[in-house]
Amino acid sequence: MWSNINQMLVRPATLISRLRSTGNAKSLPQHGTRAVRQRLCQTHSPCVIMSASSSSYNIVVKTGDRKKAGTDANIRIVLHGACGQKTSPAKLDNLFRDDFERGRTDNFTVRDDVDVRSISKIEMWRDKAGVASEWYVDTIEVRNEASPCDIFMFPIYRWVKANFHYSILHLDTFLPQDDPNPDQRHMEIADKRTTYEVTQKVKGATAQVKQIPDDEQFSFDYKWNIATRKIKMIAQSKIISLVSGTWESLAHLKNVYTSEILKEPTSATRWSNDIYFGLQRTANMNHSVIKLCSKIPENLAATEDMLKPFLEGWSLKQVFDTNRLFIVDYKILEGLPCKSDKFMVCAPMALFFLNGEQHLVPIAIQLKQKPAEDNPVFLPTDPLWTWMMAKMWFNNADASYHQSLTHLGFTHLLMEGVVVVTHRNISQSHPLFKLLAPHYLYLIAINTRGLELLVSEGGWVDKTMNIGIKGMFELIRRGINEWRMDQHGTLPEDLRARGMLSPKVLPGYHFRTDALPLYYAINTYVKKYVKLYYDTPEKITSDWEIQNWAGELVKPREEGGCGLLGVPGNGKIENQEQLIVILTSIIYTCSVAHAATNFPQYDEYAFPPNYPASLAGKPPTDKTPLEEKDILKALPDKPTTLDVMVVTKILSDKGTKSLGDFEVQYIFDPPARQIVKEFREELKEISRHVKEKNKTRNPPYEWLDPEVVPNSISI
Repeated sequence: MWSNINQMLVRPATLISRLRSTGNAKSLPQHGTRAVRQRLCQTHSPCVIMSASSSSYNIVVKTGDRKKAGTDANIRIVLHGACGQKTSPAKLDNLFRDDFERGRTDNFTVRDDVDVRSISKIEMWRDKAGVASEWYVDTIEVRNEASPCDIFMFPIYRWVKANFHYSILHLDTFLPQDDPNPDQRHMEIADKRTTYEVTQKVKGATAQVKQIPDDEQFSFDYKWNIATRKIKMIAQSKIISLVSGTWESLAHLKNVYTSEILKEPTSATRWSNDIYFGLQRTANMNHSVIKLCSKIPENLAATEDMLKPFLEGWSLKQVFDTNRLFIVDYKILEGLPCKSDKFMVCAPMALFFLNGEQHLVPIAIQLKQKPAEDNPVFLPTDPLWTWMMAKMWFNNADASYHQSLTHLGFTHLLMEGVVVVTHRNISQSHPLFKLLAPHYLYLIAINTRGLELLVSEGGWVDKTMNIGIKGMFELIRRGINEWRMDQHGTLPEDLRARGMLSPKVLPGYHFRTDALPLYYAINTYVKKYVKLYYDTPEKITSDWEIQNWAGELVKPREEGGCGLLGVPGNGKIENQEQLIVILTSIIYTCSVAHAATNFPQYDEYAFPPNYPASLAGKPPTDKTPLEEKDILKALPDKPTTLDVMVVTKILSDKGTKSLGDFEVQYIFDPPARQIVKEFREELKEISRHVKEKNKTRNPPYEWLDPEVVPNSISI
């Protein structure tokens, strides 16, 4: 009898799925299924409250992989039906098994007299029993064994307070104005606000978390323990010749790369080549500084007669008219302090010409901003080692900018503030939290570890860079007062501002070629997702969590906000377009922008003449011919070189899964999961195109293949 009745009933979950799949669900609210289930109960009568001799439920609980996530407490659960039925409280316990261990999935069978086929909500709680009663749970999955195809998913992703009865609805995806459990939601955000506090650890610098929450700690340490990995890597590589001393020759330097672990970087055979020097502006770590040059700056003492031998018969006007001249200007480094008076950093500028073979080559380098007799314009026709030295001092400045801003400042530190204010303002039940969370994985943890071990007094930066942490933090202060989300954080706008958006300008600009498809893929993904949950502007303006979040993004850092400039809406989001730009910028920065600036590090830094973060002495002040010994004298010693090799090798290792392949699945709403699926399919196609292009690139540009780009800043 019961089976016949069940066959006649249409379950809410099944009907919702059918309506959406056939396109007949336009009137269904897109913020969750609670209202849908209520409506279906009223109009279709899918639920009949009945009593059976015994109903059996399979419950799958996944405990989080976080420190102290496992529990010895007693866990109880009540299953609620869409039409008001509910089971009796059941204790989840498997005899002779230690349930709810960290990172483990446990299966339980619960029997009850009430037959609930459409499980709309679970009620769960724990006590304080056991030595360790704290519990962090990822997900709970429930199905009635009488209808095993209907699986009801309850994303939790919470620390469960003792003796508090949590009410979690199926899929748990609601805008705050639609959440049926507003008190629980407000309580959880209030708790987060005490845990995630914003501060400025360095005066004038970016917003950071005041103290790293337990939630953000690495659950396991080996991969991210830089100090331990460094010792192990040195032992495994068997490099014992770098304990002390200086270099005898450049050939001697190349001979140290004999290990598979610390193998010869690609730059070791290309570093002296002007074509490779040009590629470093367009297809390497510091990819977003070069600009189209439409006139020679007044403070660059390069005349047309001086440049004419390098323009292949073109006049300067023709070069400007055909977009063949480019400039990199490091004025922002002028007057930058260094770690001591023994070291210095230049504030150079350089011109690059796109020659007839479509190679970008340097044609002029001035190492200081103001023209003077002791500040000549260095040219490719200057004595060989003199020209080499000028390029090395230019790259020393480039490396200072790269590590301080392109890498640390504009990805790691800038996004840490964003992560903190997201947790402070947006509930785990919010669809946008679920969108952003995979891109925040381990970010605060790696920043904390990095600042303790690398960017600290006497740490790696002080040992291996001329500017040290003193100059680095001053440069970060300068940079974040210029960075704008609507320009620097929005790739097409950044390219447009630098005159580099058109593919006809500098065809070999591999960063642009590979980054733009990824930016647009992320933008499309975000656009579909936002439109799913915000089909009217009113849903955005009445979403107080998003509005509070936007307010803290722009709130001055001195007052406890992120202090970001150029955030669309300037603290008040009024429409889809503004929200889409913000979300795209965050996801792009945490994934693509960081990958492009992080993963080439070993190949660039591990051979010091190529990209020297540290140089001894002073830059050349005239064109007196230099020798190889002068180059060697300027290079860092062997122990410093080893430090650079090992740490950049660790930093170049991929830490997490590829973009779109999320470590933690937060999104369970079926139409949203379809959007994720479409995003992954587009990334696969982009990956195929990148691999095809790299067959003809020399060297290949591999850093923005979606298979290489991680979801988050995790290393």
